[in-house]
Amino acid sequence: MERRQFLATMAAALVSTRVRAASRSETASEAAAPANLRVAARNAWLWGLPLIEMAEQRAARSADGVKVNTFQHQRALITAKGQFVTTPNNDTLYSQAWLNLENGPITISVPASGSRYYCVPLLDMYSNNFAIVGTRTSGSSARTFTIVGPNHTSSMAIRSPTNWVWVLGRTLVDGESDLPKAHAFQDGWTIKGPEAAAPKSHAKRSAPWDQYFASVQELMNESPPPVTDARMLDSMAPLIEFGRTFDPARFSPEQIPEIKAGIAEAVSVMAQARRNALMRNGWTFPRFSLGDFGEDYDYRALVALAGLGALPRVEAMYLRSGGPDGRGFDSSQSWKLTFSADQLPPADSFWSLSMYRVTADGQLFFAENAINRYTIGDRTPDLKRGAGGSLEVWMSRTEPTSNPNANWLPTPADGKFVLILRAYLPKPSLIEGNYQVPAVQSA
Repeated sequence: MERRQFLATMAAALVSTRVRAASRSETASEAAAPANLRVAARNAWLWGLPLIEMAEQRAARSADGVKVNTFQHQRALITAKGQFVTTPNNDTLYSQAWLNLENGPITISVPASGSRYYCVPLLDMYSNNFAIVGTRTSGSSARTFTIVGPNHTSSMAIRSPTNWVWVLGRTLVDGESDLPKAHAFQDGWTIKGPEAAAPKSHAKRSAPWDQYFASVQELMNESPPPVTDARMLDSMAPLIEFGRTFDPARFSPEQIPEIKAGIAEAVSVMAQARRNALMRNGWTFPRFSLGDFGEDYDYRALVALAGLGALPRVEAMYLRSGGPDGRGFDSSQSWKLTFSADQLPPADSFWSLSMYRVTADGQLFFAENAINRYTIGDRTPDLKRGAGGSLEVWMSRTEPTSNPNANWLPTPADGKFVLILRAYLPKPSLIEGNYQVPAVQSA
């Protein structure tokens, strides 16, 4: 009797197993349907772009010979020759390091800063600023802080969501004469922690689809995504899944066009995200999610492409003006921007207006010009004020005879340009959107 019961139980279990297997097969078939695969490719491309861009920055520092857990200090203000990251600024010196927390905690020390603005942002591999030490948060005193990885047991430290961390510090410089003092401040930055091996290289965003997604797969396995991404990850499952190995050979010739179509849709989604930006007087305001994106994946991808490493609004506001269609002003024409005395950007640290040429893939870099000027702001010497304290900035390829050098911001020799207005430690009127920048006008 016991034997018959045992055989009956085994038979039932076998039937149940076959039913579950059939169900999984049907689910897999449904997941591989063209529509689902196209959606998966679109979402995976967008979701994975920050990982790809961050990995490229990480590999570039390694190629420069910079060891992991070591600072690389920029010693000169960025010019048109500096193109290591899109949309750089010409106001601060960058101090960057790539930290690997797998082997234990890392401790960073920064000396007293006096009246100098600085910040030490810590970014996870998904390009989120998960912590910022600096003038706004820790004041001007010397500070030492410890960073631990997601699986470390310490509670008296800053916990990173990923084991890899990009430190992209900024130190304010008041012109060339201030560089020696700024260097002395940078020299006081230290990192202490265990050594770590150099990172491996990964595909760039321009790589073929199979290489791109293989790298996204490896990078997401290296830096596990947060549980709050679960719904997005489910939509990507027909293409890539956390913890697995990407195998492009499993996709048929009929499925590959759907994957490529999904990538094309992703690019369109980013373009639409730019068009949907809040705009006032021709200036687009950043979303509230800037710099700590949460589930705002399309915007996160857009910023990874056009402004990787951007700070949150509370630390810095970035306002962009790109002409009537948003794609850039015609650099062959002359333009002007006029601030009334009571309309200057409200910031507790500083503000600046930067000129960028637009590359074919939408990235922004400084352009060569006759006076090596890329920025005008509240610290630019000898600016000429109009009646009542107004400030007028002239933008053209050649120096305007009616308003020479002092207020001239040269435009690129060809193509289009975009303006970025930065305000560090912005006041509430700017953060909350009450302040409006005047419109750029044809001169």
